[in-house]
Amino acid sequence: MFREAATYSTTTDLEEYTSSVTSYISKCIDDVTVSKTITTRPNQKPWMTAEVRALLKARDSAFKAGDKAALRKARAKLSRGIREAKRAHGQSIHSHFRDSDALNHFYTRFETQNGVAARKTTPPPDDQVLCLTAADVRKTLRRVNPRKAAGPDNIPARVLKECADQLTDVFTDIFNISLSSATVPTCLKATAIIPVQKKSSVSCLNDYRPIALTRIIMKCFERLVLRHIKTLLPPSLDSLQFAYRPNRLTDDAISTTLHLALTHWTIGTPMFECCS
Repeated sequence: MFREAATYSTTTDLEEYTSSVTSYISKCIDDVTVSKTITTRPNQKPWMTAEVRALLKARDSAFKAGDKAALRKARAKLSRGIREAKRAHGQSIHSHFRDSDALNHFYTRFETQNGVAARKTTPPPDDQVLCLTAADVRKTLRRVNPRKAAGPDNIPARVLKECADQLTDVFTDIFNISLSSATVPTCLKATAIIPVQKKSSVSCLNDYRPIALTRIIMKCFERLVLRHIKTLLPPSLDSLQFAYRPNRLTDDAISTTLHLALTHWTIGTPMFECCS
């Protein structure tokens, strides 16, 4: 149904095809999902400061001492301190939202300087195009982690996992059209940048770490292509290659480098014994 609506003569508009499918999934989610606002009350309030804690201790001491006049003054000071702490916390949050445009310009400063238009290499006519099977797509959708955050399309991972059987055919068709035309739909390439503070006190825009949230269906597409690329790699890789390999981290590369350096340094350094 979606492909027929996006097909003109003999050409299928991949952008329209993908957008209509993802939009319909989002509509179905909105129709069956009940939205509910939940108020969380943590023990550690975000506006709690050292001054407020000191006022709390002063109030508790006055209460235990039984001094009504001191308790009345301590409660009044505590109320004023809480109001000031909440006001300061609200102003700090407002300043963060006020700098949203500055953050956008800060994160896109490299892209604005790129004036080179993207070029697509035409594959040779005898090139064998990768074709994904419905079984592989279904297996990838079922292995989606339901706790992963949704991307800009707000399609939860649990929906893709639980409805894998119903979504396999349409996404298999989209993926194969994308591979045969060597084009990735623009809607799948969109990401949401979430700024996360590197430290508690923010002094400049560089104190935010940009976390990119991509669409989960795009991650599934990438896993399928990556699995095919790995099958084309030689069976033996360099043992000192740590990038793009499972169960290997940057810490492993650092540890290996330090081990080799210290080993050569120990072997090349003569050992002397001191005699008294």
